[in-house]
Amino acid sequence: MRFRNAFHITIDNFQNVFKLLLYYFVTGLLFGSLIYVILKLSLSSILESAEMTTVKELIGEFFRALTSGDTERLHTFKEEFEVAVKELVLLFGSNSGKIAGAIVGVCVMYILMRFLNGLALFAVGNTVNDRMSTYSRTSFSSAYFKNIGQASLYQLIYVPLCFLFDALMILACWFLFFYVPSLLPGQGFLTVLFALALTVTAIACFDALKMTLISSWMPAMISDRKSVGAGMKYSFTCKKDFGRRFAAFLVSVYLIMVVNLVFGLFTFGSALLITVPMSFIFLLSMQLVNYYNLNSRKFFITYQKIVGGENESDYLTK
Repeated sequence: MRFRNAFHITIDNFQNVFKLLLYYFVTGLLFGSLIYVILKLSLSSILESAEMTTVKELIGEFFRALTSGDTERLHTFKEEFEVAVKELVLLFGSNSGKIAGAIVGVCVMYILMRFLNGLALFAVGNTVNDRMSTYSRTSFSSAYFKNIGQASLYQLIYVPLCFLFDALMILACWFLFFYVPSLLPGQGFLTVLFALALTVTAIACFDALKMTLISSWMPAMISDRKSVGAGMKYSFTCKKDFGRRFAAFLVSVYLIMVVNLVFGLFTFGSALLITVPMSFIFLLSMQLVNYYNLNSRKFFITYQKIVGGENESDYLTK
Protein backbone atom coordinates (compact mmCIF):
# COMPACT_ATOMS: atom_id res chain seq x y z
CA MET A 1 0.00 0.00 0.00
CA ARG A 2 2.69 2.54 0.97
CA PHE A 3 4.87 1.48 -1.94
CA ARG A 4 1.98 1.88 -4.39
CA ASN A 5 0.97 5.26 -2.95
CA ALA A 6 4.54 6.55 -3.16
CA PHE A 7 4.70 5.50 -6.81
CA HIS A 8 1.43 7.34 -7.60
CA ILE A 9 2.73 10.47 -5.86
CA THR A 10 6.00 10.27 -7.80
CA ILE A 11 4.14 10.14 -11.11
CA ASP A 12 1.88 13.00 -10.02
CA ASN A 13 5.00 15.11 -9.33
CA PHE A 14 6.88 13.97 -12.43
CA GLN A 15 7.50 17.55 -13.63
CA ASN A 16 10.01 17.94 -10.80
CA VAL A 17 12.21 15.31 -12.49
CA PHE A 18 13.26 17.79 -15.16
CA LYS A 19 13.82 20.57 -12.62
CA LEU A 20 16.07 18.33 -10.55
CA LEU A 21 17.85 17.19 -13.70
CA LEU A 22 18.67 20.75 -14.73
CA TYR A 23 19.72 21.66 -11.17
CA TYR A 24 21.96 18.60 -10.83
CA PHE A 25 23.46 19.21 -14.25
CA VAL A 26 24.50 22.75 -13.30
CA THR A 27 25.91 21.78 -9.89
CA GLY A 28 27.60 18.67 -11.32
CA LEU A 29 29.26 20.66 -14.08
CA LEU A 30 30.41 23.34 -11.64
CA PHE A 31 31.84 21.06 -8.95
CA GLY A 32 33.09 18.48 -11.44
CA SER A 33 35.19 21.21 -13.06
CA LEU A 34 36.51 22.37 -9.69
CA ILE A 35 37.42 18.81 -8.66
CA TYR A 36 39.18 18.24 -11.97
CA VAL A 37 41.26 21.39 -11.48
CA ILE A 38 42.16 20.35 -7.92
CA LEU A 39 43.25 16.86 -9.01
CA LYS A 40 45.08 18.14 -12.06
CA LEU A 41 47.09 20.68 -10.10
CA SER A 42 47.83 18.43 -7.13
CA LEU A 43 48.17 14.92 -8.52
CA SER A 44 49.24 15.20 -12.16
CA SER A 45 52.61 13.53 -11.43
CA ILE A 46 50.90 10.63 -9.64
CA LEU A 47 48.00 10.17 -12.05
CA GLU A 48 50.39 9.93 -15.00
CA SER A 49 52.88 7.63 -13.24
CA ALA A 50 53.66 4.06 -14.28
CA GLU A 51 52.37 2.73 -10.94
CA MET A 52 48.93 4.30 -11.45
CA THR A 53 48.80 3.05 -15.04
CA THR A 54 49.48 -0.51 -13.82
CA VAL A 55 46.65 -0.34 -11.26
CA LYS A 56 44.21 0.98 -13.88
CA GLU A 57 45.15 -1.79 -16.29
CA LEU A 58 44.71 -4.46 -13.60
CA ILE A 59 41.26 -3.12 -12.69
CA GLY A 60 40.29 -3.26 -16.36
CA GLU A 61 41.59 -6.83 -16.60
CA PHE A 62 39.62 -7.78 -13.49
CA PHE A 63 36.28 -6.69 -14.94
CA ARG A 64 37.06 -8.28 -18.29
CA ALA A 65 37.90 -11.55 -16.55
CA LEU A 66 34.77 -11.26 -14.38
CA THR A 67 32.46 -10.80 -17.36
CA SER A 68 34.16 -13.48 -19.45
CA GLY A 69 34.33 -16.01 -16.61
CA ASP A 70 38.14 -16.36 -16.76
CA THR A 71 38.60 -18.08 -13.38
CA GLU A 72 42.33 -18.61 -13.88
CA ARG A 73 42.91 -14.87 -14.26
CA LEU A 74 40.67 -14.10 -11.30
CA HIS A 75 42.67 -16.53 -9.16
CA THR A 76 45.98 -14.76 -9.89
CA PHE A 77 44.52 -11.25 -9.83
CA LYS A 78 44.67 -10.71 -6.08
CA GLU A 79 48.44 -11.21 -5.76
CA GLU A 80 49.25 -8.97 -8.74
CA PHE A 81 46.86 -6.32 -7.56
CA GLU A 82 48.34 -6.31 -4.05
CA VAL A 83 51.87 -5.86 -5.46
CA ALA A 84 50.71 -3.03 -7.72
CA VAL A 85 48.89 -1.35 -4.84
CA LYS A 86 51.99 -1.60 -2.61
CA GLU A 87 54.08 0.13 -5.26
CA LEU A 88 51.41 2.78 -5.62
CA VAL A 89 51.30 3.27 -1.84
CA LEU A 90 55.07 3.87 -1.82
CA LEU A 91 54.57 6.52 -4.48
CA PHE A 92 51.80 8.04 -2.38
CA GLY A 93 54.13 8.16 0.61
CA SER A 94 56.63 10.27 -1.26
CA ASN A 95 53.84 12.66 -2.29
CA SER A 96 51.82 12.66 0.94
CA GLY A 97 51.51 16.46 1.13
CA LYS A 98 50.03 16.76 -2.35
CA ILE A 99 47.67 13.86 -1.73
CA ALA A 100 46.44 15.26 1.60
CA GLY A 101 45.70 18.60 -0.02
CA ALA A 102 43.88 16.93 -2.93
CA ILE A 103 41.79 14.72 -0.62
CA VAL A 104 40.76 17.69 1.53
CA GLY A 105 39.91 19.72 -1.56
CA VAL A 106 37.83 16.94 -3.15
CA CYS A 107 36.00 16.20 0.11
CA VAL A 108 35.15 19.87 0.56
CA MET A 109 33.85 20.09 -3.02
CA TYR A 110 31.84 16.89 -2.58
CA ILE A 111 30.28 18.09 0.67
CA LEU A 112 29.43 21.47 -0.86
CA MET A 113 27.83 19.75 -3.84
CA ARG A 114 25.79 17.47 -1.56
CA PHE A 115 24.76 20.56 0.41
CA LEU A 116 23.49 22.42 -2.67
CA ASN A 117 21.79 19.34 -4.10
CA GLY A 118 20.13 18.78 -0.74
CA LEU A 119 18.59 22.26 -0.89
CA ALA A 120 16.90 21.24 -4.14
CA LEU A 121 15.61 17.98 -2.62
CA PHE A 122 14.22 19.89 0.35
CA ALA A 123 12.38 22.20 -2.05
CA VAL A 124 10.95 19.23 -3.95
CA GLY A 125 9.90 17.71 -0.63
CA ASN A 126 7.89 20.86 0.10
CA THR A 127 6.16 20.74 -3.28
CA VAL A 128 5.32 17.05 -2.81
CA ASN A 129 3.99 17.70 0.70
CA ASP A 130 1.77 20.54 -0.55
CA ARG A 131 0.40 18.23 -3.22
CA MET A 132 -0.30 15.48 -0.68
CA SER A 133 -1.88 17.71 1.95
CA THR A 134 -3.97 20.16 -0.12
CA TYR A 135 -3.49 18.94 -3.70
CA SER A 136 -2.00 22.30 -4.62
CA ARG A 137 0.84 23.02 -7.02
CA THR A 138 3.80 24.86 -5.54
CA SER A 139 6.52 26.01 -7.90
CA PHE A 140 10.02 24.65 -7.38
CA SER A 141 11.60 28.12 -7.26
CA SER A 142 9.05 29.37 -4.72
CA ALA A 143 9.61 26.36 -2.43
CA TYR A 144 13.39 26.65 -2.87
CA PHE A 145 13.77 30.27 -1.77
CA LYS A 146 10.95 30.22 0.79
CA ASN A 147 12.51 27.32 2.73
CA ILE A 148 16.21 27.92 2.05
CA GLY A 149 16.96 28.84 5.68
CA GLN A 150 15.34 25.71 7.12
CA ALA A 151 16.83 23.58 4.35
CA SER A 152 20.32 24.96 5.01
CA LEU A 153 20.12 24.10 8.71
CA TYR A 154 18.98 20.59 7.82
CA GLN A 155 21.78 20.09 5.30
CA LEU A 156 24.45 21.42 7.69
CA ILE A 157 23.72 18.48 9.97
CA TYR A 158 22.54 15.85 7.48
CA VAL A 159 25.41 16.07 4.96
CA PRO A 160 28.30 15.44 7.43
CA LEU A 161 26.36 12.61 9.10
CA CYS A 162 25.60 11.07 5.71
CA PHE A 163 29.25 11.47 4.67
CA LEU A 164 30.44 9.56 7.76
CA PHE A 165 27.79 6.87 7.26
CA ASP A 166 28.78 6.42 3.61
CA ALA A 167 32.46 6.21 4.59
CA LEU A 168 31.68 3.40 7.05
CA MET A 169 29.63 1.65 4.37
CA ILE A 170 32.52 1.82 1.90
CA LEU A 171 34.91 0.37 4.49
CA ALA A 172 32.48 -2.47 5.23
CA CYS A 173 32.03 -3.21 1.52
CA TRP A 174 35.80 -3.17 0.97
CA PHE A 175 36.18 -5.78 3.74
CA LEU A 176 33.36 -7.94 2.36
CA PHE A 177 34.66 -7.89 -1.20
CA PHE A 178 38.41 -8.27 -0.69
CA TYR A 179 38.83 -10.13 2.62
CA VAL A 180 35.78 -12.35 3.18
CA PRO A 181 36.54 -14.47 0.05
CA SER A 182 40.03 -15.20 1.42
CA LEU A 183 38.39 -16.92 4.42
CA LEU A 184 36.49 -19.35 2.19
CA PRO A 185 38.01 -22.73 1.32
CA GLY A 186 37.73 -22.40 -2.46
CA GLN A 187 38.97 -19.67 -4.81
CA GLY A 188 37.63 -18.90 -8.25
CA PHE A 189 34.79 -17.32 -10.18
CA LEU A 190 32.07 -18.48 -7.77
CA THR A 191 33.97 -17.02 -4.82
CA VAL A 192 34.29 -13.66 -6.56
CA LEU A 193 30.61 -13.79 -7.54
CA PHE A 194 29.66 -14.54 -3.93
CA ALA A 195 31.76 -11.60 -2.70
CA LEU A 196 30.14 -9.31 -5.27
CA ALA A 197 26.64 -10.45 -4.27
CA LEU A 198 27.50 -9.98 -0.59
CA THR A 199 28.79 -6.45 -1.28
CA VAL A 200 25.68 -5.44 -3.23
CA THR A 201 23.51 -6.85 -0.44
CA ALA A 202 25.44 -4.83 2.13
CA ILE A 203 25.06 -1.63 0.09
CA ALA A 204 21.29 -2.17 -0.21
CA CYS A 205 20.92 -2.93 3.51
CA PHE A 206 23.05 0.04 4.58
CA ASP A 207 21.07 2.40 2.33
CA ALA A 208 17.75 0.99 3.55
CA LEU A 209 18.86 1.41 7.18
CA LYS A 210 19.92 5.00 6.54
CA MET A 211 16.63 5.82 4.82
CA THR A 212 14.67 4.20 7.66
CA LEU A 213 16.52 6.18 10.33
CA ILE A 214 16.05 9.53 8.58
CA SER A 215 12.64 8.78 7.04
CA SER A 216 10.77 11.13 9.39
CA TRP A 217 13.41 13.86 9.72
CA MET A 218 12.72 15.96 6.63
CA PRO A 219 8.94 15.22 6.61
CA ALA A 220 8.65 16.39 10.24
CA MET A 221 10.31 19.69 9.33
CA ILE A 222 8.26 20.13 6.16
CA SER A 223 4.85 18.90 7.28
CA ASP A 224 4.81 19.96 10.95
CA ARG A 225 7.40 22.76 10.78
CA LYS A 226 9.49 21.16 13.49
CA SER A 227 12.97 22.45 14.14
CA VAL A 228 15.92 20.55 12.67
CA GLY A 229 16.80 19.18 16.11
CA ALA A 230 13.24 18.15 16.98
CA GLY A 231 12.78 16.50 13.58
CA MET A 232 16.04 14.62 13.94
CA LYS A 233 15.16 13.41 17.44
CA TYR A 234 11.72 12.26 16.34
CA SER A 235 13.10 10.38 13.34
CA PHE A 236 15.95 8.62 15.16
CA THR A 237 13.81 7.63 18.17
CA CYS A 238 10.67 6.56 16.29
CA LYS A 239 10.30 2.78 16.67
CA LYS A 240 6.78 2.43 15.28
CA ASP A 241 6.68 0.23 12.15
CA PHE A 242 10.49 0.19 12.03
CA GLY A 243 10.66 -3.25 10.43
CA ARG A 244 7.93 -2.43 7.95
CA ARG A 245 9.62 0.82 6.95
CA PHE A 246 12.99 -0.89 6.61
CA ALA A 247 11.51 -3.60 4.38
CA ALA A 248 9.82 -0.98 2.19
CA PHE A 249 13.02 0.99 1.77
CA LEU A 250 15.04 -2.19 1.12
CA VAL A 251 12.68 -3.15 -1.72
CA SER A 252 12.84 0.44 -2.98
CA VAL A 253 16.65 0.43 -3.04
CA TYR A 254 16.77 -2.86 -4.95
CA LEU A 255 14.13 -1.62 -7.39
CA ILE A 256 16.06 1.61 -7.99
CA MET A 257 19.25 -0.39 -8.61
CA VAL A 258 17.53 -2.66 -11.15
CA VAL A 259 15.64 0.12 -12.93
CA ASN A 260 18.71 2.34 -13.30
CA LEU A 261 20.92 -0.58 -14.37
CA VAL A 262 18.45 -1.96 -16.94
CA PHE A 263 17.42 1.38 -18.40
CA GLY A 264 21.03 2.57 -18.38
CA LEU A 265 22.27 -0.50 -20.25
CA PHE A 266 19.52 -0.70 -22.85
CA THR A 267 19.54 3.03 -23.62
CA PHE A 268 23.34 3.46 -23.44
CA GLY A 269 22.97 5.67 -20.37
CA SER A 270 20.50 8.18 -21.82
CA ALA A 271 17.54 7.00 -19.69
CA LEU A 272 19.53 7.73 -16.53
CA LEU A 273 18.75 11.39 -17.16
CA ILE A 274 15.18 10.50 -16.18
CA THR A 275 15.50 7.52 -13.84
CA VAL A 276 18.12 9.01 -11.48
CA PRO A 277 16.23 12.21 -10.49
CA MET A 278 12.99 10.19 -10.49
CA SER A 279 14.60 7.81 -7.97
CA PHE A 280 15.27 10.71 -5.59
CA ILE A 281 11.65 11.89 -5.87
CA PHE A 282 10.39 8.36 -5.25
CA LEU A 283 12.45 8.09 -2.05
CA LEU A 284 11.13 11.50 -0.95
CA SER A 285 7.59 10.29 -1.58
CA MET A 286 8.28 7.15 0.45
CA GLN A 287 9.50 9.26 3.37
CA LEU A 288 6.41 11.47 3.29
CA VAL A 289 4.01 8.53 2.89
CA ASN A 290 5.62 6.80 5.88
CA TYR A 291 5.40 9.98 7.96
CA TYR A 292 1.75 10.56 7.12
CA ASN A 293 0.89 6.97 7.99
CA LEU A 294 2.90 7.06 11.22
CA ASN A 295 0.80 10.05 12.28
CA SER A 296 -2.50 8.58 10.97
CA ARG A 297 -3.07 11.36 8.44
CA LYS A 298 -4.94 11.21 5.19
CA PHE A 299 -3.38 12.55 1.99
CA PHE A 300 -4.16 13.02 -1.69
CA ILE A 301 -2.75 10.75 -4.36
CA THR A 302 -5.21 12.01 -6.99
CA TYR A 303 -7.85 14.75 -6.96
CA GLN A 304 -10.61 12.23 -6.30
CA LYS A 305 -8.72 9.83 -4.08
CA ILE A 306 -7.56 10.33 -0.50
CA VAL A 307 -5.74 7.58 1.35
CA GLY A 308 -4.25 7.11 4.79
CA GLY A 309 -5.68 7.24 8.25
CA GLU A 310 -5.28 4.72 11.01
CA ASN A 311 -6.14 1.74 8.80
CA GLU A 312 -4.53 3.16 5.66
CA SER A 313 -7.85 2.56 3.88
CA ASP A 314 -8.95 4.50 0.81
CA TYR A 315 -11.47 7.31 0.80
CA LEU A 316 -13.10 9.13 -2.09
CA THR A 317 -13.59 12.88 -2.03
CA LYS A 318 -16.97 14.20 -2.89
